[in-house]
Amino acid sequence: MKHPVTPYLTFDGNAREAIEFYKEVFEGEVVEIQTFGEADFPTPPEVDDRVMHAKFKKDELFIMVSDVLLGQSIEIGNNISLALELESEEEIQKLYDRLSQNGTVLMELQDTFWGAKFAKVKDRFGIIWDLNYTKA
Repeated sequence: MKHPVTPYLTFDGNAREAIEFYKEVFEGEVVEIQTFGEADFPTPPEVDDRVMHAKFKKDELFIMVSDVLLGQSIEIGNNISLALELESEEEIQKLYDRLSQNGTVLMELQDTFWGAKFAKVKDRFGIIWDLNYTKA
């Protein structure tokens, strides 16, 4: 793995407000923010202004945030996942296979428009993992 595990917080339309709040609280910076409308990915126009992905950093504190798509709901327990940036296709495949065994695949392991292999898996204990391998 390239980095320590990263908390990924999910919101219902107020991710931008939340990341600005954390910016003020922790006196850090928003280092990246992309809306669904800016992404090269087909989404309904109603979500164009929602945050697809954002990153916040203050010293060693690093979190990522996004909004859910319309029609998806936020509940305590599915509003946070643990994101891992992996070092190889073999590593992401191995962890995907192991975590999904007796778990639930939320997003199949696949190539993405952001140049990575990605999967989202809920393990058998209910913990949600975002697995990402950025291709060189």
